[in-house]
Amino acid sequence: MLRIILILSISILPAVAFSQGILDGYIRQGLENNLALKQKQANYHKSLEALKEARSWFYPNVSLNARYSVADGGRIIEFPVGTMLNPVYSTLNILTSSNDFPLIDDMEFTFLRKTEHDTKLSVIQPVIDPKIHYGQKISKELSQAQYADAESYKRQLVADIKTAYFSYLKTLRLEQLLADTRILVEENVRVNESLYRNDKVTIDNVYRSNAELSRLDQQMAEARKSKQVAGAWFNFLLNRPLEQEILVDEEYGSPPVSIDLLAAQTMALNNREELDMLESYSNANDYLISLNQTRKLPSLIAAVDYGYQGTDYVFTDRYDYVLASLVLRWDLFHGFENRARISQARIERDIRQDQIRETRNQIRLQVIQAYYDLEAAQLSIQAADEELQSARKAFQVINKKYSEGQANLIEYIDARTTMTSAEQNLIISKYDYLIKYAELERVACLEKK
Repeated sequence: MLRIILILSISILPAVAFSQGILDGYIRQGLENNLALKQKQANYHKSLEALKEARSWFYPNVSLNARYSVADGGRIIEFPVGTMLNPVYSTLNILTSSNDFPLIDDMEFTFLRKTEHDTKLSVIQPVIDPKIHYGQKISKELSQAQYADAESYKRQLVADIKTAYFSYLKTLRLEQLLADTRILVEENVRVNESLYRNDKVTIDNVYRSNAELSRLDQQMAEARKSKQVAGAWFNFLLNRPLEQEILVDEEYGSPPVSIDLLAAQTMALNNREELDMLESYSNANDYLISLNQTRKLPSLIAAVDYGYQGTDYVFTDRYDYVLASLVLRWDLFHGFENRARISQARIERDIRQDQIRETRNQIRLQVIQAYYDLEAAQLSIQAADEELQSARKAFQVINKKYSEGQANLIEYIDARTTMTSAEQNLIISKYDYLIKYAELERVACLEKK
């Protein structure tokens, strides 16, 4: 009996050091393989490409355009050259008594050439266009917002992996505790059956012992289910097969809190990615206001074309040409559309500022709740440990009395149940403390990713 109690005691002793070797490896694996995080990072890389696209608007657009056309029909242009010159030619022939100036016919030609080609190299360069400037700044802020979103999820993922791992260890320790307790209950069943065979106790003691064993088996079945579910959730976060084996680190101790509440709040407000994301959206909205305000300004574009034109597809000095242009565009009136856009952007800016203030208050509240949850969890460990010590001593006394026939079975079962419950409570309190600590790490940014 003492050996069994010693086994139960050793199974819940705190570790000397707070080791995270295996857990750190799992965290790295989760950060590399988690599918939701990959989607967030893909959105960020997509925003980087959008930023490159916005920057490309500053560079000239160079294009090669070639056209070769064949036409038939269309408008006919009449040129009355004969009607204009024939009277003159007739007079000259009379004056010179010759026929040196023959009469000519009127000319006709189609507006469309039978064959024609136009091959040119075009260079278009924005000279003055505020929309390009602010568009690039908006794209940059949106890219930073996507990065902050991915980093925020990464921090949440680290906390989720820790929570899932500690939850799995908790179910593992509880299952082991019930397995060790079953040895104690089986021993009690064996003793009662032996006493009944020797007419020392009545049959109800045997029935009650077997009922306790069945109840414990039911608890063990629930513990196995909880362990399987916790393990599957942990593997899901790491994007591994749900049934894959999970390595178990040494028992964790309770890491002390090395920061006060005010410092934790300050660190959270300085480092939480949610605030960075909202600030980026707010900055993008400010640039959107500026962009809409500049729509009333003109834009200037320079264009240069160099190419060849002609009826035959040849490239000689005779057919080449150069055309340079400056194109000014100034929208003077557009039905008050731009005014409405500016008003919408200003309203959106006010909404973003309210979101930032609300988020800052939420972050402060999260830190306060996590801080005091951890403090309460730490006190719970101490209370659970004291409860377990008292329950053990009480069980030792009752067990001795029961062995000597001075205590009945009900007293024995009650003392054993109380001790097992106290051991379960201590295990739960220890791992709940680690889960609360992981949450404080997340909300207060105590640990760098």
